[in-house]
Amino acid sequence: MKRIVILISGRGSNMEALLKAKLPCEVAAVISNKADAAGLEIAKQHGVATAVISHKDFANREAFDAALAKEIDRFKPDFVVLAGFMRILTADFVNHYAGRLINIHPSLLPAYTGVDTHERALKDGVKIHGCTIHFVTADLDHGPIIIQAAVPVRQDDTAATLSARVLHEEHRVFPQAVRWLCNGNVRLNAHGRVETDRLEQRGTTLISPGLD
Repeated sequence: MKRIVILISGRGSNMEALLKAKLPCEVAAVISNKADAAGLEIAKQHGVATAVISHKDFANREAFDAALAKEIDRFKPDFVVLAGFMRILTADFVNHYAGRLINIHPSLLPAYTGVDTHERALKDGVKIHGCTIHFVTADLDHGPIIIQAAVPVRQDDTAATLSARVLHEEHRVFPQAVRWLCNGNVRLNAHGRVETDRLEQRGTTLISPGLD
């Protein structure tokens, strides 16, 4: 059975979705860069080992990433899953876990990399927004895409209401992506592109606003 380590920085709602999904893998540990991350207590309630490596204890990103990788490697994971881990990782860290590090991002990448994605989407007036699960590369929020979910943007949306709609989809597609990885249904090929033996949906279109 594959082993995963989950990294969090806060409430851990996506981590909790993974823990509740009965995935075909062992969650070996949940690690946070913040001792007060609410998700740590949730992980403990699920019987998962936890650890804290505070970025504030290190002089620079390189030193923090080295310590974080050392802690992760104690658990010998097959995959490292970023579930709301709010740190920009160094190239050395990313390369150490090349092809084994995945992230969830609250936008339809490559649009709206970085933070404040919902506010920016509303400001630009986009009609379709969503979330992406992707392999992590040294190029921030630009790694090969595993799966995406799209939602309509409504006229009366606020950042909070749009965020909630996207988060609902995050909780659906994130476990799916990890399940595919653990079952060997998704992988990176020699060209750094995602290969999958999953059936692609045919004739499924989201149009917002809807057609008459």
